[in-house]
Amino acid sequence: MDWTEMFFQGWAGIIRTVVVGTLAYVLLVVALRVSGKRTLAKLNAFDLVITVAFGSTLASILLSESIALAEGATALVLLIVLQYGVAYASVRSEALAGLVRSEPTLLLRNGEMLPRAMRRARITREELETVIRTNGQRGFEGIEAVVLESDGSFSVIDGETKRRPGLADAGS
Repeated sequence: MDWTEMFFQGWAGIIRTVVVGTLAYVLLVVALRVSGKRTLAKLNAFDLVITVAFGSTLASILLSESIALAEGATALVLLIVLQYGVAYASVRSEALAGLVRSEPTLLLRNGEMLPRAMRRARITREELETVIRTNGQRGFEGIEAVVLESDGSFSVIDGETKRRPGLADAGS
């Protein structure tokens, strides 16, 4: 084994990475700007998968000499077109929307855990306590709701939120 090749295999690979990487990056930024903010919104698991796929595709373009820039660009554009198409169709079809996105899950209501919902979401009491502490709360008391959102994040709604000006009708 040639140990020097582990650290440097020649300038051709470095130059290819710089040129192809720069062009792929510019293409990705332009394509994402054209496709709109929704492409990277991460509103549900499908969106998250697409975002991860962008990163994986870009890494493959950068590091795999067997993937030409044109092939990589096609893959990136294809992901964006598919994401746009699924988002467009899911807005118009409730059946497709139900397949693509999940609904938020209420895990705690008025300081009381909802065990069946927690089991379905595979969330333990300890994890729920961590979510509440991360939100700056000491315990379940005073918490109106904890919701596991469609994108996997948690929303903690404390009982004081309703009484703060400007937040009472924020969802309307």
